[in-house]
Amino acid sequence: MMADTAFTEFVNNTGMRTMNFDLPTSLEAGEPPEARGLSRDAVRLMVSHYGTDQVRHTRFRELACFLNPGDVLVINTSGTMNAALPATRADGTPLELHLSTRLPADLWVVEVRQLADAATAPFYEAQAGETLHLPGSGSVTLLTPHNSCQRLAENGRVRLWIATLSLPEPLSSYLAAHGFPIRYSYVKEQWPLAAYQTVYATEFGSAEMPSAGRAFTPELVTKLVAQGVQIAPLILHTGVASLEEHEMPYEEFYRVPAQTAEMVNRARQLGKRVIAVGTTAVRALETVTDEQGITRPGEGWTSLVITPQRGLRAVDGLLTGLHEPKATHLAMLAALAGQEHLRITYAEALAREYLWHEFGDLHLILP
Repeated sequence: MMADTAFTEFVNNTGMRTMNFDLPTSLEAGEPPEARGLSRDAVRLMVSHYGTDQVRHTRFRELACFLNPGDVLVINTSGTMNAALPATRADGTPLELHLSTRLPADLWVVEVRQLADAATAPFYEAQAGETLHLPGSGSVTLLTPHNSCQRLAENGRVRLWIATLSLPEPLSSYLAAHGFPIRYSYVKEQWPLAAYQTVYATEFGSAEMPSAGRAFTPELVTKLVAQGVQIAPLILHTGVASLEEHEMPYEEFYRVPAQTAEMVNRARQLGKRVIAVGTTAVRALETVTDEQGITRPGEGWTSLVITPQRGLRAVDGLLTGLHEPKATHLAMLAALAGQEHLRITYAEALAREYLWHEFGDLHLILP
């Protein structure tokens, strides 16, 4: 373990407390593992037990060694969209539009960035009511700052807008023709949409990949099912990340089927483990689980924020990527495993040079 690893507490503008640390740029995965000569399931896997603080290191393809018959893996089958589009101001200034979340009444949450380098550029200082031109005679009209951005709006900077889209064809075909995956500064090249899909995606709707499940292969899923591990699907369409501002999570669409709710309840009754694949699966599942730990089917838009104070009701374990300093997702991990366990595991990951972000390595947290 690195002796000089320093973890401090970060408090965001809403009062949420998360963990801060130095993340070397060399540990930010900038390309898919396949581009590094690895198969999807060959990324590294850190397995930690929050009851004992035991930590082990292996490869993701060995996941079955750490799961038991009767365990329930809850997966998010949302597929990733080509959610980035070139946009143009009325005066011809080029911009980049990121579609985030589809809301009722055919409204959208969107993000607009300057184009110099959309992965790192500041947010475009747009005006309410402004219409931007999109390819193929499409357009987007920015209506009002999203509620989560009111503080930024007061300072003249708005990250997220409520907007309407006007497209010449259905969204799916339009994005296939004109869109491309959202990427951030640590990803230097534009990778095809296939690089941002899990093998079990069933319904497109995520602005960014639910990346905790990226390392699964059909062969590994088959092995787990043959071993008696149950796979329980749900949907949560992820919005755009908040790498610069570390804002609170905002509303996202979810759907928890009746069969998934039944599998989770049954596992808990039998004393089996419920392990979520990704923080998105946790958010959806916890949204429909009451204080008595009973999970019910449901769908809608969830604004649930999980903190140690709120706690977890349905989930015993979590398979997740490694989260950047100050990320709100770290509060969810602390709710599951405790802050001290989180420090121990992240010190291990830093010392052993695990890779961060959607193309990086993974962390399985178990009781």
